[in-house]
Amino acid sequence: MPDNKIHVYLMPGMAANPSIFDGIHLPTETFEMHTLEWFVPEKGMSLHDYAQKMCGKIAHPNPVLLGVSFGGMLVQEMAKCMPTQKVIVVSAVKSKHELPKKMLFAKYTKVHKLLPTGLVNNVELLAKYAFGETVTKRLHLYEQYLSVRDKYYIDWSIDQIVNWGQSEIMPNLVHIHGEKDTVFPINNIKDCIPVKMGTHTMIIHRAKWFNEHLPTIILQ
Repeated sequence: MPDNKIHVYLMPGMAANPSIFDGIHLPTETFEMHTLEWFVPEKGMSLHDYAQKMCGKIAHPNPVLLGVSFGGMLVQEMAKCMPTQKVIVVSAVKSKHELPKKMLFAKYTKVHKLLPTGLVNNVELLAKYAFGETVTKRLHLYEQYLSVRDKYYIDWSIDQIVNWGQSEIMPNLVHIHGEKDTVFPINNIKDCIPVKMGTHTMIIHRAKWFNEHLPTIILQ
C-alpha cells in the first residue's frame, strides 16, 4: 500500500526532549508525526556535521521538518543535506542577522564561554538558558522537558547558536514566532507568522494555536 501521509519530523529546542510536543496533534488521516532527539555531539563536530548525522534518523523521503528554538536552526542545516517538503521554524531565527545583540556580543567577546554550564543539573538555570524564562512555579514540568543535561552538549549548543554563520534566509521557510519571546525578541525577526502573547515556550503553552494552524501552514 502506498504511503500517502505527510511525514512531519519534530525537533525540540536546546536541552529539551520530545515531550515538549505532547500537546501537538495533527489529523492522523493526513499527517504522521515523528520526534527527533538530541544526542551528544562528537568532539569538534560542526552544526552542519551534526545535521548530516541527524538526517540519518529521517526514515521517509521529502518530509516536513519542524524545529523549535535551536532545533529550528538545526532543521535548517538538515534541509541543506536532504530534500524536504517544507521547513517550519518556531521560536527560532532564520539567519545570524536575527540573533539578538547580546548573542552577537557573546560571539565577539566569548563571554558565553564563562556561563556556569557546569550547573546543568540546576533546572532553574538550565530553563533560563533553554527557555529564557525564570521558572519557579512549574519546576517539575521543566524537569520533565529538559532532560539533556550533558555539559559538553550544553557548551557546544550555546557556541553553535552564537556563532551560527547563516547569512541568507532559506527559500520556502515558514517562521512562527511569539510576540513575547524573550530569547529571540520579535523586533529582530523579519517575515514571520506572529503569535499574540506567544513566549519562547509557546510550543508547550500554546499547543491549541498550533493544532488549529499547523495543518493549513503545512499544506499551503
